[in-house]
Amino acid sequence: MIPTPFFSLIDAVLQLYTFVIFAMVIMSWLISFNVINRHNQFVDMIWRTIVALTEPLLRPIRSIMPSLGGLDLSPIILLLSIFFLREMNVWLATRIGV
Repeated sequence: MIPTPFFSLIDAVLQLYTFVIFAMVIMSWLISFNVINRHNQFVDMIWRTIVALTEPLLRPIRSIMPSLGGLDLSPIILLLSIFFLREMNVWLATRIGV
């Protein structure tokens, strides 16, 4: 329920990025459990694209967070940040009153 095209565009981009993060997490699980194989050219192409889209935002989060062994919680932190930005976008749109 965001009234202007500008705020709608911001919300759509953030929602799309949320889907990319979920795809990265699910695909990383499938690769680590050997359900899909990166030797497949199509799988590798999708994986490299998803990593190229997510890694610039995940890398700074990983550098700040302490090491938890093999558990990577940086996608959760990034998702929480995106949810916060989406709520701020709605709040700003209603606050401006457009």
